[in-house]
Amino acid sequence: MKRYPERMDISLKSLEEAISIRRQIGLLEKRLNAILQGAPSSSPTHRGKGKMSPQARAKIAAAMRARWAKRKGRTTAAKTEMKKGGLTAAGRRRLSQLMKARWAARRKATGKK
Repeated sequence: MKRYPERMDISLKSLEEAISIRRQIGLLEKRLNAILQGAPSSSPTHRGKGKMSPQARAKIAAAMRARWAKRKGRTTAAKTEMKKGGLTAAGRRRLSQLMKARWAARRKATGKK
């Protein structure tokens, strides 16, 4: 793997000119930074996360919920009417009893107390 260009016949004059240009760039960057220190908000390197108001966040969230509901093929009103959960207290109690019976049978089969 070559690290240098194939042509290495740069003259001393060209090399000195390149160094001079590099120094000028450095000096200009320093001057630019000194000018922009007084106004950091206009600095091109300054990047911060913008603050969003709670109202704007709520508005965006509502729009996204409406979009997801539309994509799923139901309106937001239909979504709020849907029953949450799915298990009644009696159904939950029945499942609990079934699981306890299953665990007891398994314990009995393995000979544990």
